[in-house]
Amino acid sequence: MLYFTRWKALAIILTALVVCLCAVPNFFPEAQVKTWPKWAQRHVVLGLDLQGGSSLLLEVDSNYVKKEKLDQVRDDVRRVLREAKIQYTGLSARADVVEVRITKDTDAPTALTKLRELSQPLGGLLGSSGQRGLEVTDGGGGVIRLTVPPAAVTERIRQSVEQSIQIVERRVNELGTVEPLIQRQGIDRILVQVPGLQDPTRLKDILGKTAKMEFRMVDLTVPPDQAQRGSVPPDSELLPSADPQYPQPYVIKKQVLVSGGDLIDAQPGFDQRTNQPIVSFKFNSSGSRKFAAATTEHVKEPFAIVLDGKVISAPVIQEPITGGSGQISGNFTVQAANDLAILLRAGALPAPLTIIEERTVGPGLGQDSIEKGELAAYVGSILVIVFMLVTYRLFGVFANIAVAINVAMIFGILSLLNATLTLPGIAGIVLTVGIAVDSNVLIYERIREELRNGRTAISAIDAGFRRALSTILDSNITTFIAAAVLFYIGTGPVRGFAVTLGIGIITTVFTAFTLTSLIVAGWVRWKRPKTVPI
Repeated sequence: MLYFTRWKALAIILTALVVCLCAVPNFFPEAQVKTWPKWAQRHVVLGLDLQGGSSLLLEVDSNYVKKEKLDQVRDDVRRVLREAKIQYTGLSARADVVEVRITKDTDAPTALTKLRELSQPLGGLLGSSGQRGLEVTDGGGGVIRLTVPPAAVTERIRQSVEQSIQIVERRVNELGTVEPLIQRQGIDRILVQVPGLQDPTRLKDILGKTAKMEFRMVDLTVPPDQAQRGSVPPDSELLPSADPQYPQPYVIKKQVLVSGGDLIDAQPGFDQRTNQPIVSFKFNSSGSRKFAAATTEHVKEPFAIVLDGKVISAPVIQEPITGGSGQISGNFTVQAANDLAILLRAGALPAPLTIIEERTVGPGLGQDSIEKGELAAYVGSILVIVFMLVTYRLFGVFANIAVAINVAMIFGILSLLNATLTLPGIAGIVLTVGIAVDSNVLIYERIREELRNGRTAISAIDAGFRRALSTILDSNITTFIAAAVLFYIGTGPVRGFAVTLGIGIITTVFTAFTLTSLIVAGWVRWKRPKTVPI
């Protein structure tokens, strides 16, 4: 354990030096760091509890998800029966069941077979147990029932949350915030933490909108005032206007010509004629074809741009639009146009999100946390240093040097990962100092034991490092497993603690068995001691 080739010693020193240098950007002002090369700008980001900011807990509307699932099943039933040319009546959806009545009794077996093809195994672990996403049964009298089981609804909610997390992350990043924390909590909740954001009003506005955009035709067969009295055609619906200066509702056809899912870009701008804020958009190839066909077929007719069930604008199609792009105008302010562009670029949420908890941490409280965390780290480190010096003298100096390098390496790895440091993370670093010292204590006590057994100084040092290895590895591996469990099961601050603890264990094993050993080996080669000052 005390013999190091020149290349091995050089590799150990370079590894420690490079990792420690990664922590350097944390000691310079952020404005200065931004002038450095991109690869050198990585640094530790202070969490919400250290620099203040906003925290929102969002909940996915499970009732909406369930309704959307039933609507999808109903549309699939209509499509399958039409493709099979089977006549039906009474297609309806209620609670968690979709019912349809087959007109001819002779068509009932065929319809039942076709509709059972809609039932697919659920994904993941549920799929392996044979559970299906739809239960299709014969209700008798030509009635076929399609029941959505609770497991299928839960799976749909899970998928909606996963999709929502990606969209929320894109929307928050578009706002230009620094290192937001966005993660799932429970089955149907999403935690959004944005350090440094003191006013969450705009964030709430951005996240609270579903941003489901649709392009539909205006129904001119019924005047809006007549539709308000209840005379709405079955293939149309009455939708309010998003423009407060034009409160008159619109009668809009339910058929969606092009959906917002076909958008590939949206940018705010200004109309060259009126100098009013607008939003320019561009479709993908599929959306371009559909938009061109729709505008060609409905020239001189008004079409509506519908966002989250409200009509933003309803311009008249003057000529076919075949370029796959267009613009949206609607008495926008500059910020409103920018926010709408952000929503369209990020995509529509699969279900509405409700804010069920909101917290704002002021920078003063964060600064107080930093000061108290630093105080705890300093006091703990000083006590450890004094203990090691008093107990192990020169070897205590070696241990303290290794621990200092260990802490620097932790910050270096955190900087490389652009990790977020929270108050529990600081606690994890302080705990790591104790764990690192504990490894050195085990080695040194083993050396003392070997000396009592009559070994020479150099032989006792070598045996101490070699025989303490298994004990230290066992203790650190079990602690690392606990940190890994905390990371995968825990959320927020618990994860921050687990990250710093896990990284600290890795650096501790490195410093205890390579760096400390290298320092002691250099001292032994230099002094050739007859006794061990321990």
